[in-house]
Amino acid sequence: MIKKEVKQQVIEENRTHPTDTGSPEVQIAILTKRINELTEHLKVHIHDNHSRRGMLQMVGNRRSLLEYLQKKDINRYRAICAKLGIRK
Repeated sequence: MIKKEVKQQVIEENRTHPTDTGSPEVQIAILTKRINELTEHLKVHIHDNHSRRGMLQMVGNRRSLLEYLQKKDINRYRAICAKLGIRK
């Protein structure tokens, strides 16, 4: 579970305007942070299949958001991919 302070920091770093909390960029960044934390958890707890399923659902959700952003605005898509280091 991502802590409130960490989530606020991720929102601050990726928002497009001062009151932005739900743009695709912010949602993708939050999902990426959660996926990275779960990846570290699963390296230790190899047999935790319930968490693995949740992580795979988050990966699918992030993929959908990235596809949406790619169709909507390719420059924003490229910027968020470069910033977060995904889809190399």
